[in-house]
Amino acid sequence: MATDSPKVAQALTERVMEEVGKVIVGQGEVITHCLVAILSQGHVLLEGVPGTAKTLLVKAVSSALGRGFGRVQMTPDLMPSDVIGTYVFNVSAGEFALRKGPVFTSILLADEINRAPAKTQSALLEAMQELQVTIDGITHPLDRDFTVFATQNPVEFEGTYPLPEAQLDRFMLKVVVDYPERAAEDELLRRVHRGADPLRVQAEELQACVTDEAVARCRDETAAVTAEDAVVTYVGDVIRATRLSPHLVLGCSPRAAVMVLKCAKTHAAMVGRDYLTPDDVKAVAPPALRHRVILRPEADIEGLSADDVIQAVLSEVPVPR
Repeated sequence: MATDSPKVAQALTERVMEEVGKVIVGQGEVITHCLVAILSQGHVLLEGVPGTAKTLLVKAVSSALGRGFGRVQMTPDLMPSDVIGTYVFNVSAGEFALRKGPVFTSILLADEINRAPAKTQSALLEAMQELQVTIDGITHPLDRDFTVFATQNPVEFEGTYPLPEAQLDRFMLKVVVDYPERAAEDELLRRVHRGADPLRVQAEELQACVTDEAVARCRDETAAVTAEDAVVTYVGDVIRATRLSPHLVLGCSPRAAVMVLKCAKTHAAMVGRDYLTPDDVKAVAPPALRHRVILRPEADIEGLSADDVIQAVLSEVPVPR
């Protein structure tokens, strides 16, 4: 069982939350889920209306972790080469040289990913899955900690290209960035009243508060999290229950079960435990599963959401004692 001594992942989480909190007011759960994905080496789809600080949040997390940051604004005319790069002829050297795209970084923000055409969206698939890109038949490795944060607007769909299921499945978590709670929004207004300009806050002002070695130790700590067989089986029971839900056309795949287990172990380490509990599973199940299920039309008409169905499944599946 966990000891009372401070854990590496817990200490890292607290430091990053404190540093990011200098520019982001509230959104603690969103930041936590972003850290879960980074420490689990997965990608994140951020969904929220404009003005909820999605871009600033990713930049702040990147700065706090001391990671390289790149951004690409997805547009309908964006070409794959605009994302991964291309070879251009260097006249002075008399040879072709690689002009790297924004994908050659540690953390990549793909803003409004659903505005890019399917061909450009697919250019990210190899990068996300294989940590490499192929340009003119030549394979180039990416940063070993390469992480994609993609954003999309859940309201405006005109001129967008919905992400196919295969690409959605590449995202470890889909995190909903909602409006801040009243206390957080009031604190934001007080900061503005005192002279802060939220439009000019730069995440670059933040200091890197953790090292790559600390992140590596966190991942080792996560891998060492123990789990009783009953809890591991509980993860599988939750996934299998989604396939039997009368409200879903498509339930979750075995990959979803793997993602939930990995994220749950990371969550346990981040809160200072070296063993897995059903509460860890429940904490990560919604962001890990909401983009991997498809509602039946009648459920959608009834006003049900993917989160509603997932919460119903979690309440129905027996919890191991």
